[in-house]
Amino acid sequence: MRREPEWRARRGRIESFESFESFEPFEPFEHSKPRLEPVERVGRVEPVERVERVERVERLEQLDPMTPSSILAALKSEIGPDCSRCKLHTLGRRQVVFGVGNPDADLMFVGEAPGADEDVQGEPFVGRAGQLLTKIIEAIGLRREDVYIANVIKCRPPGNRNPEPDEVEQCEPFLFRQVDTVKPKVIVALGKFAAQCLLRTSEPITRIRGREFTYRDAILIPTYHPAYLLRNPSAKRDVWEDMKRVRVILTGGAT
Repeated sequence: MRREPEWRARRGRIESFESFESFEPFEPFEHSKPRLEPVERVGRVEPVERVERVERVERLEQLDPMTPSSILAALKSEIGPDCSRCKLHTLGRRQVVFGVGNPDADLMFVGEAPGADEDVQGEPFVGRAGQLLTKIIEAIGLRREDVYIANVIKCRPPGNRNPEPDEVEQCEPFLFRQVDTVKPKVIVALGKFAAQCLLRTSEPITRIRGREFTYRDAILIPTYHPAYLLRNPSAKRDVWEDMKRVRVILTGGAT
């Protein structure tokens, strides 16, 4: 049974937009944004070793009882610390960055891929953009440990480039499993790439942010990536509006 989140007891201590609006932006960093459409999946013979690994995790999930925490741990073990399913393991990534947070979270954030700091520390959103994400989370009365945070892919692309279609194809099934295990009420897609990938759309983030979508039994809300806010502080107001909507959905209250 999903336990009642501790943050519900703290509704009265909702922070304001200013709690992250005043966060000083850092200097921009390179972040290329070419749009690569997802490749069409065709019938493909899975390697026997991979099929066997997936079947092991599926057998684990059939055990009763099996908590979300245990399922996520099994999935992390399934991916392994030295994943070689795509070419990123040959392109300088240090480690797999799985995901972090409350396995029973009502709110989940999904970014595109780990950056340099995340590749070193093994946790998503711990660098400059991660500091701002923490401010955003706290601005709606939550703590970082109340939510679940993951990325579309689990390894850092070289030079912080966008993930390529073959990399997404290999990695996104694990994100689907994370979503289906956590079962959040709301998913916030952070940035153009994550939103386009999850929604299977090529629409720009400026058109899809501020809207709500149904995604795997959750409400998906696209918004700007914290890294974008560091370069464009004026967009923080838009993110605040998106997060107020998230708060309404989670609490059933008013903005």
